[in-house]
Amino acid sequence: MKFLDEAKVYIRSGDGGNGCVSFRREKFIEFGGPNGGDGGKGGDVVAEAVEGLNTLIDYRYQQHFFAKNGGAGMGKDRHGANGADAVLKVPAGTQIYDEDGETLFADLTAAGQRAVLARGGKGGFGNAHFKTSTNRAPRQANPGQTGEELTIRLRLKLIADAGIVGLPNAGKSTFLAAVSAARPKIADYPFTTLDPQLGVVEIDGREFVLADIPGLIEGAHEGIGLGDRFLGHVERCRVLLHLVDGTLAHAGEAYKTVRAELLAYGHGLAEKPEIVALSKADALSTEEIKHQLARLKRAAKKPPFVVSTASRAGITAVLRALLQGIENARHDAVAPSAARAAWRP
Repeated sequence: MKFLDEAKVYIRSGDGGNGCVSFRREKFIEFGGPNGGDGGKGGDVVAEAVEGLNTLIDYRYQQHFFAKNGGAGMGKDRHGANGADAVLKVPAGTQIYDEDGETLFADLTAAGQRAVLARGGKGGFGNAHFKTSTNRAPRQANPGQTGEELTIRLRLKLIADAGIVGLPNAGKSTFLAAVSAARPKIADYPFTTLDPQLGVVEIDGREFVLADIPGLIEGAHEGIGLGDRFLGHVERCRVLLHLVDGTLAHAGEAYKTVRAELLAYGHGLAEKPEIVALSKADALSTEEIKHQLARLKRAAKKPPFVVSTASRAGITAVLRALLQGIENARHDAVAPSAARAAWRP
């Protein structure tokens, strides 16, 4: 299935049904009075996050969604049928914006969440609604209200606990394939990863979701290479794993390049907890590892891990560090809300 993380969709809710003008006409019943029913409500357009989806590819082939109109009222005080809703099923993590791409309507982060995007028009009143003591035979009814129509933009930001960032060919896809059942494309040339990949990692009896995104190069925030649009898929991650290719000329400079792109992208990515690891250690001599570690430590201002996916050296330590970082981030997110709940003015 092809990956698609943005889509533009036109939606329209249903019109309300018209009210009915009708009078009760039965034998032996004189002056039966009005009995026109109200029109039914038009259907809403609703977005719902569902399980089993991880792309917006369905909205490449269908971009128009219409809810059903409400039924007209009828005689004998019969109410018109309400129109059926139009439901847009999207993956968890989908954000819904106005056509301008700036106004956020909804952010569906968990399966089962729903958001009404366009409300159906109300049904019109039948003439029975207008009966009064002075107007016992009203011959008026209201038309139904028109529905809403608008164009929206869907943006998918994958839900993952940790995300892998780095330059192209830093070993990100190889690392994901080594620690999970994911099978991303792996090759010895840059930009083999064109779409985000997810994998479930198990360590010490616990699991977390790890995301791999296309590599970043200098100037990615200006559109160079594949750009930095895919960084949106690690915005929700609690921890970042920054892999630095040990076979490059200077590991510290490679680290600074990616950090500069994270800072230019914004959205708090540069402030997220970060685990730094020197990859491809199996291709380096002991002396080269020592020099690259020193350079990387000066640039990152923290001791980096050393990883080799070929020999699996250092992988367990990195996964445990990621798991610890995820749990710490979860605790920090829960602590302020718990403190606010405990405080009483």
